[in-house]
Amino acid sequence: MTVSRRLFVTAATALAVTGVPALPASAAEEDPRQRIPVSPDDTEADLVRKASQVRPTARQIAWQRLERTAFLHFGVNTFTGLEWGTGDEDPDVFRPTGLDTDQWARALRDGGFKLAILTVKHHDGFVLYPSRYTDHSVASSSWQGGQGDVLRSFADSMRRHGIKVGVYISPADENQYLHGVYANGSARTEHTIPTPVDGDDRTPQRTYTLQATDYGAHMLNQLHEVLTEYGPIDEVWFDGAQGHIPPDKVEKYDWDSWYTLVRTLAPDAAIAVSGPDVRWVGNEGGLAREDEWSVVPVQEKDYGRTDYALSYDAPDMGSRDALVRAQPVADYLQWWPAECDVSIRDGWFYHADQQPKTVEQLTDIYFRSVGRNSVLLLNVPPDTDGLLPAADVVRLREFRERVDRELPENLATGAPTTVSPGRVTLDLGAEREVDRIRLAEDIRHGQQVESFVVEAHREGSWSQVARAGTIGASRILLLAAPVRARRWRVRVTGAREAVRIAEFGLYRSRV
Repeated sequence: MTVSRRLFVTAATALAVTGVPALPASAAEEDPRQRIPVSPDDTEADLVRKASQVRPTARQIAWQRLERTAFLHFGVNTFTGLEWGTGDEDPDVFRPTGLDTDQWARALRDGGFKLAILTVKHHDGFVLYPSRYTDHSVASSSWQGGQGDVLRSFADSMRRHGIKVGVYISPADENQYLHGVYANGSARTEHTIPTPVDGDDRTPQRTYTLQATDYGAHMLNQLHEVLTEYGPIDEVWFDGAQGHIPPDKVEKYDWDSWYTLVRTLAPDAAIAVSGPDVRWVGNEGGLAREDEWSVVPVQEKDYGRTDYALSYDAPDMGSRDALVRAQPVADYLQWWPAECDVSIRDGWFYHADQQPKTVEQLTDIYFRSVGRNSVLLLNVPPDTDGLLPAADVVRLREFRERVDRELPENLATGAPTTVSPGRVTLDLGAEREVDRIRLAEDIRHGQQVESFVVEAHREGSWSQVARAGTIGASRILLLAAPVRARRWRVRVTGAREAVRIAEFGLYRSRV
């Protein structure tokens, strides 16, 4: 592989983002470096040059640092045993007998998770807070006398335990289809958000005029409630699910208006995975590609939705070959990092006959997600009592303890470092055994490394102990056996542009 003549490596300190400015409403306008247009006339060299110039936003950098995030699927499906509800459930089926969101937060904190996403509304349309825009919600349940609010309790508990708050509001809505709102064929027109309703006691300081269908406006109103009444939101998670509707029906989602409202009301929130900030990795097993690129070719579709130029599950999403293959349909090269979602149990909602994955399975998923330039999103579903099952709570703690043993003290901390073109060399001061290596680029300057080797100085010469392709925000290499050496180096063998290494960590696992 050809090495760029401008290749060099600089040692960098840990990333720090401060003084983030206010963000404009439009995702496309906020940072021209997050996505760069491509054209059919671009040569391969042009595509590589453009890819090297793409940069993450401060919001995306903050999201990437989270590493381990949690999903909590909870709703009427928890009580019906379904994975995809029908929308005509009796709201009174939702009756958790001992809801304790502080228990959720403690378990997630002890498991090493930094952000948690609640299914505020799944595809069935049942809402976990008392919305003004639907009766299919906790307000229509006898739970807590119709005064319950899971979202309020969730948000308060997570913040109390130092965990950031995310919300999942499904674009699909079986209940609104039954009420003639979802996929009713309405045209996009201007809607005032929030839309007043009978008995509405709000006096919003600002209203928004946005284009939407009838259902698109319903979503906007619910987004406004969630993003203005429950404190700061750090991630808004959309999938692209379509309701179970006849083939002659369609609801074309108002992504542009939804994105604009989120950007305005929650400017620090990452919009995933049908969104411009974070993409779905392409499977529900929690596994990233061996070489996972954060700069990928994209199309803009359906009222501004960021979509894949290649297949969502393509084995190669961002190499030079991938950039060329995608060129006929790509509109942009975009910083669009991968989120790896997986459930701790077989299902996304709680089922009494299922058990959590083993520590070994979760650890393998960690190394194949966080260790491959991605963020892990692990679903842990509350049970019918409104608690995380005891077995899952124990497994979360065991998982964190296992990762801590896999990556204990960084032996390279404080070690003298030598930086020269294309390499970083560490001197540990004495021979030490190493079997885990962690690397990171300073992604403020993009993702540039295409290939590299790690070498140890033994018996008077350098010998290769590992080699791989991409690095990105996080790359963890597991050696088959411990290697004992005093001097270590990473040598970049292929890159798109100037490389800046932010982390070169060496570990001896205690497993």
